[in-house]
This record gives sequence, C-alpha cells and structure tokens, in this order.
Amino acid sequence: MALDMDSKSTAAGPSSRRLGAALLGLLHSHVELFGIELQEQKSRTLSLLLFAGLALVFALLALVALSGLILILLWDNYRMQGMIGLCVFYLLAGLFCAFRLKAAIFDESSPFHGTLEELANDRERLLP
Repeated sequence: MALDMDSKSTAAGPSSRRLGAALLGLLHSHVELFGIELQEQKSRTLSLLLFAGLALVFALLALVALSGLILILLWDNYRMQGMIGLCVFYLLAGLFCAFRLKAAIFDESSPFHGTLEELANDRERLLP
C-alpha cells in the first residue's frame, strides 16, 4: 500500500512539472511576442512623428509661398477678396485636420493585436 501511494506522488510530480514548464513556456513566448510588438510600435510611432513633422514644415513653407504668390497676383484689383479667400481656406483646412485628428485619437484599434490573438488561441486550446 505504501508503495502504491509513493508511485502516485512520483507520477503526479513529473506531470505537474511538465504542466508548469508548458505554462512557463507559453508565458515566455507571449512576453517575447509582446516585447517584439512593443518595439515595432515604438519604431513605427517615431517614424510617423518624424515624417509628420517634416511634412508639416514643408507644407507650411509651400502654403506661405503660395499665399504670397496669390496676394502678389491679386494685389492691384482684388487685394481684400484674396486675403479673405485665403483666410477662409485656411480655416476650413484647419477644421478638417482637427476633425481627422479627433477621429484618429479615438480610434479603437489595438496596437497589440498579435499578442491578444495568441492569448485568445491559447485560452481556447486550454479550456474544454
């Protein structure tokens, strides 16, 4: 009887160790995937900020030059109409950009889609 009890405890030991090792392996792979996705998101965000800043600078320079050109062309006959038209255009463009920015800020998409998907797959595999 004592021998039977001892064999059960040794049989339970390796299976619980294997289960623990499997869970630890799953956790390790998910943490590694999360780290990779975090690094990709960081580099993507920095790239987006850099190019958005450069685009903003160049677009602003082009708008100033274009505004100056329009005002020079219209200066003799339509000076006030040209200035008012440019102000209305800039106001509408600014409002459009503000609404797009608001929509982008409140976008519900997840930056860690791969990690969440893998966690859901593991939950489905582990649960009956």
